[in-house]
Amino acid sequence: MWPYPKIIAHRGGGTLAPENTLAAMRCGLSYGFRAVEFDVMLSRDSVPVLVHDPKLGRTVKGAGNVSDFTAAELTVMDAGNWFGAAFAGEPVPAYEQVYRFCSDNKLWMNVEIKPAPGFEQETGCVVAELTRRWLTADGCDADPGARILFSSFSYAALAAAQAAAPEIPRGYLTDAIRADWRAQLDELGAVALHTNQKYLSAKQAKAVTAAGFGLFCYTVNDPARARKILSWGVDAFCTDRIDLIGPDFS
Repeated sequence: MWPYPKIIAHRGGGTLAPENTLAAMRCGLSYGFRAVEFDVMLSRDSVPVLVHDPKLGRTVKGAGNVSDFTAAELTVMDAGNWFGAAFAGEPVPAYEQVYRFCSDNKLWMNVEIKPAPGFEQETGCVVAELTRRWLTADGCDADPGARILFSSFSYAALAAAQAAAPEIPRGYLTDAIRADWRAQLDELGAVALHTNQKYLSAKQAKAVTAAGFGLFCYTVNDPARARKILSWGVDAFCTDRIDLIGPDFS
């Protein structure tokens, strides 16, 4: 049901590096992680870049919407200074840069498709088509799940990814598990349900896994909570506390 890594570094380096940057990916790798999660959004000229928020200001210095700027403009913006002076000047990376880094270092990727409002279908389509092209060029198209899995809170974005690259596995993200979760997963051809561990119950976990789907949780930072949800049958989770919960945690 879940043939992928069990413990995943959230946004690359969790709390130890500026999120969604190459510095974060290097940090996760330095702690022994072989799997990372990160967010991908489109620039104004439809180039995928790594950023979580649709507006600048929290992790990327500046003002305005991400979708107002070209990739050339975004990838010279400072995405590290907010975290600490040691990371000042760390740029917003293009998705292709991070894909190449992960591929070169054999890191499995949970790519969260994070569309800006109004760009749901375009984002899902562009990210899926580019990823498919890169996997094919790398000779990994026969088993794309060994490298990558798409996830998204946006049903429209994930459906667009499904249409563009149906062979790349998908997980549907939801904060709390809804009554129609099974129908949504079936419609999307998803292999897994991704959900907030705060609202998960043992009964829900059993229902998802008994139905033959993988069950992934975000974001688990307490070792005791991690052990509890794993005992319920949760297959995998991401963590910010890569210093407390390592890649071989059990």
